[in-house]
Amino acid sequence: MQEFDFYLNLKKPTLGLYVRKGAGLPDLATPQEWQFDGHVWESELTPVILAELNKNAHAFQELGA
Repeated sequence: MQEFDFYLNLKKPTLGLYVRKGAGLPDLATPQEWQFDGHVWESELTPVILAELNKNAHAFQELGA
């Protein structure tokens, strides 16, 4: 089962970002705005998020207030 890294946006804490484990945030213009918040397994993610990860190697998610 695949594992992903999860980051929270420090300026907008209701925005999360998933990336492949160990990929880091090299392509983001402002990586300092993101804080690593742990790992998640693919079984914990929705099919929509998994599809985005497979397509783009990353996925953003609104986490709700």
